[in-house]
Amino acid sequence: MTYFQRLVVNTVTFIALTVLMPSQFHVASLLTALIAAFVLSILNGIVRPILVILSLPLNVLSLGLFTFVINGAMLSLTSSLVGANSFGFASFGSALLVAVIMSIVNVIVTEHALDKYNND
Repeated sequence: MTYFQRLVVNTVTFIALTVLMPSQFHVASLLTALIAAFVLSILNGIVRPILVILSLPLNVLSLGLFTFVINGAMLSLTSSLVGANSFGFASFGSALLVAVIMSIVNVIVTEHALDKYNND
């Protein structure tokens, strides 16, 4: 799956989650969702690896579940950088829930893409 395909999947996921959870998650427009997906990808490339290394003991103790907390923190940081008025969460718990849902969506889409390329 290419970078731009992941960007589109995350943008569509942001829009869908805004419709499904309007009281917990807010995205002002499609352009805001695209910008947020881009900012999230930059943060996941630069900041997330540092946080994963620093939290390695917690990650080992929680059998990897602390990764969802890191993903929620990345979404909260994205909200801060994009602007809480145009892209925001009601609480950190909402960001954590969105992180879990986005992880599930990305796994499903990636598996589908791998199956498509393996069958050709």
